[in-house]
Amino acid sequence: MEALLPIAVLFILFFLNIPIAFALMGASLFYFVFINSSMPIQMVVQQFVTAVESFPYLAVPFFIMVGSVMNHSGISKALMDFADVLVGHTKGGLAQVNVLLSALMGGISGSANADAAMQSKILVPEMERKGFSKPFSAAITAASSAISPVIPPGTNLILYALIANVSVGDMFLAAYMPGILMAVALMIAVHIISVRRNYQPSREKMCSPLTIFKQFIKSIWALFIPFAIIMGMRFGVFTPTEAGGIAVVFAAIVGFFVYKKLKLEHIPLILMDTVKSTGAVMAIIASAKVFGYYLTLERIPQMITEFLVNMTDSPFVLLIVINVLLLFIGMFIEGGAALVILAPLLVPAVKMFGVDPIHFGMIFIVNIMIGGLTPPFGSMMFTVCSIVNVKLEDFIKEVWPFIAALLIVLLLVTYSESAALFTLNLFS
Repeated sequence: MEALLPIAVLFILFFLNIPIAFALMGASLFYFVFINSSMPIQMVVQQFVTAVESFPYLAVPFFIMVGSVMNHSGISKALMDFADVLVGHTKGGLAQVNVLLSALMGGISGSANADAAMQSKILVPEMERKGFSKPFSAAITAASSAISPVIPPGTNLILYALIANVSVGDMFLAAYMPGILMAVALMIAVHIISVRRNYQPSREKMCSPLTIFKQFIKSIWALFIPFAIIMGMRFGVFTPTEAGGIAVVFAAIVGFFVYKKLKLEHIPLILMDTVKSTGAVMAIIASAKVFGYYLTLERIPQMITEFLVNMTDSPFVLLIVINVLLLFIGMFIEGGAALVILAPLLVPAVKMFGVDPIHFGMIFIVNIMIGGLTPPFGSMMFTVCSIVNVKLEDFIKEVWPFIAALLIVLLLVTYSESAALFTLNLFS
C-alpha cells in the first residue's frame, strides 16, 4: 500500500487546485524523498530534464504556433463565413455555425480551450443578438470546442502517438472520423433544441452553389493546411516535426500576402503565446515522465494490467470499465494531463486484450474531451463561463443534451472499430 501513497498525494494536490505540473512533481518528490530515498536525487532530476529531449516533441510548439498565426491572420473570420454559407439557413443557424466552425478550426487551433475562447468572443455575442439564450450559447460553444483537439493536427494526437509508439500520421488520419461524428451528433442535438425553442436561422434561405463556391475559394488556404499535412506525412514527404515547421511558414505567408491581416507587430504576440502554451505542455510532460519513473519502479502499470486481466477476459467489459474510469477522472483532471498520466498505464492492458492501440487512442481522446465539459473542473466549461459571464449552474442545465450526444459518439467509437478507423482504413 505504501507504493500507492504518491497517487493519493497527487489527487490531494489536484483537489487543492495545484497546477498539474507541480502536482505531478510534488507527488514524485514525495516518493523519492520519503519512500524510496535510496534513489539518488540526481537521477530524478535527470529524468525531468531528458523527458523533453525528444526530436518528435518539436512538433508540439510548431503546431501551437500554427494556431496562433492563424488566429492573427484573419483565417478564423474566413472559416466562420464559410460555415455560415453552408449551414446558416438551418434551424438554429448560428448554433450550427458554431459547431461547424469548431470542426473547421480543429486542424488549425488544435486546442479546445483556444477554440472555446475564440468562439466565446466572436460568436456568443452575435448569438445573443439573434435571440439565443446566453447559457445555451455558452453550452454549445464549450461542447463544440471538444471537436477541435480530435481533428488533426491536435497536440493530444501527437502526444498519444509518442506515448503509445504508433504512427503520428496514422493517428491524424484515423481522427477525422470521430471528429466528424462528434460534429454531426452536436448538430442533430442543436436542431432538436432549436425546433423546440424556435431558434431562427441566420440566413433567410440556402445559399446558391455559386455563393458557396466563392466563399470556399476565400477559405481554401485555411482548409488546405491540415489536408497538406496529412498527405505529406502519409506519402513520406516530411515527418510530423517537419510538417509543423512547414505549416508555420505556409500560414505566415498566407497571413501576410493573401489575407494581409498578419502584421509585423503580431510576431511578438505569436511568439509569447507559443512560448507560454509550449511551456505549460512541456512542464506537464517532464513532470509526468518523473511520475512515470516512479510508476515503473513500483510496477504500477503491470499491477493495473494484471488487475484488469483477472477482473475480466472480455474486451467489451474492459472498455466499459476504462471509459467509466476516464469519464470520472476527466471530471477532475485536464485532458492533456490525463492523457500523459494514464495512457502509459492503460495502453499495455488494452494491447493484451487485442485492442488496436490507434483505435484505443480514438476512444481515449474523445473520452477526455467530454471530461472538459463536465463539473466540477471541466476546463472548457470554466473557459467559456468566465469569458461569457454565465453561472455554472445555468451552464450545466444547458450542456447535458450535448454531453449525451457526445457520449453516444463515444459508444460508437468504442464498440465499432470500423467506424472509429474508417478514414485510416480508407487511405491505407
